[in-house]
Parts: sequence; C-alpha cells; structure tokens
Amino acid sequence: MGTGSGSGSDSESEGNGWGIARGILVKAAVLIGGAILLKRLTKSTTRWDHSSFISHSLSGEKFSMEQASRDPDNYFNFRMVTCPAAELVDGSRVLYFEQAFWRTPSKPFRQRFYMVKPCPKEMKCDVELSSYAIRDAEEYKNFCDRSKAQRPLPEEVIEDIAEHLTTIYLKRCERGKRCLYEGSTPPGGFPNSWNGATYCTSELAVMKNNEIHIWDRGYDDDGNQVWGVKDGPYEFKPAPALSSNDLFSPLNFAPPLPMEKRIDGSFVLQE
Repeated sequence: MGTGSGSGSDSESEGNGWGIARGILVKAAVLIGGAILLKRLTKSTTRWDHSSFISHSLSGEKFSMEQASRDPDNYFNFRMVTCPAAELVDGSRVLYFEQAFWRTPSKPFRQRFYMVKPCPKEMKCDVELSSYAIRDAEEYKNFCDRSKAQRPLPEEVIEDIAEHLTTIYLKRCERGKRCLYEGSTPPGGFPNSWNGATYCTSELAVMKNNEIHIWDRGYDDDGNQVWGVKDGPYEFKPAPALSSNDLFSPLNFAPPLPMEKRIDGSFVLQE
C-alpha cells in the first residue's frame, strides 16, 4: 500500500508539472501570436503606398455637374479626365490630365502632365504632386480616350515633359475630416502671368469615392485675386449615369461668346 501510494503521488506531481508547462507554452504562443498580429495591424503604410493611392484617386473621368447645377453663376460643368502615361526610373508616376466643357470633350482647353511621388523624407507631407506643361499638347488631345496603341509611348511622354508649373504637397487628413488627403502649394505659390497675375496658388483635396476638390487662384503684386473662383474649390465627382434630361441640360453646353468676363472667374482657363 505504501509503495502504491508513493507512485500515485509521483504521477500526480508529474501531471501537475506538465500542466503548468503546457499552460506556459500556450500563454507564450498566444503572446507571440498576438504580437505578430499587432505588428501586422499596425504596420505603417509605405511612402509609395500614399503616392499610388493619389494616382488612383486622380485617375478617371470626373465632372463638376452637381456644383454647376447648384451655383451656375460661379461654376461651369467641366469634364476632367486623368490617366497613367508613364513611369520614371525612380518609380514616380506620370499622369496625363485634361479639362474641357462637358459638351466638347474632344476640345480640351487645359492639358497637363502630373508627376506623383512621395514627399522627401525631411518634409512633413506624404505625396508631392507636380504639374508640368506638355511640349506638344496638340499631340496629346484625348490621350485617355484613345486605345494604348494610339497613344504616345511612355518614353515619348517622358521626353515631352516641359516647364514645371506648380507643386502641391499632400498629407493625410486628420481623423474626423471629410477628406482623405489635402494639401497646397507652398507660401508664395508659383510664378504665373495670366490676366495680370504674378503668382498663383493651388489647393487640392482627395475625398471619399475618388472625388477631387481643386482650387486654383492667381494674384497680382498687391495680393489682389485676378483669376480663379472666390467662393470655394471646384468639386469633381466620378462620371454619373446621365439621363436624357441631363444630356440636354444648359449646364452641358459651352457658354456663348463673348465669354471673357465669365471665364475670368474660372480657374481653368489661365495659361
């Protein structure tokens, strides 16, 4: 009986020891797994992820139709279309951008190249969005509406990047704001001589659902605004499904000539 009692005590001790060890192993596994999961969940977005998101948000066909309907005295119904055109060796993306009146999409009055890349590490921003003139803009009309076979080649696009115009520095919006990214040109803007201006400023916000808000303005030496809308940015939303009534809306026709005074309030016709 004594021997049997001692053997049972040893087995119980061994069982308790294994149970404790197993509990420690399980806790360790949970802690390690939790740490790995937390690391994955909190993994920071890379600098290139930000620029890819901006490129995607800018791309596509967008209209200011809703805004023009609300305030036709100050805003036109414009069509803007943007699409990828090339990629540089350093990973920077080049987008082609054009604007036109909705009813005359084949006759854009503003054409640009956008270059999208991460901000320099020393700057407090996420994405650098620069605009450039196009060496032979006529060759690029309706670039995004053509098949790839009918477009200039990426190497040709890179060669046709001309004068630098503006740069907007974008950063993620603070929590609770409607925007996803927002930014502007640096203080003092960039040189501009259209309609008596000496410099221009630009603001851009990326909203949800790929909506883009753009506010371009020109100022003279005395700080007076000489072109651009004054009440707020243009609001471009992805192309809606148009009804037959929309197609024949007065908002979709270019304004009759003469239109100099009306255009003076628009940011888009400054060159």
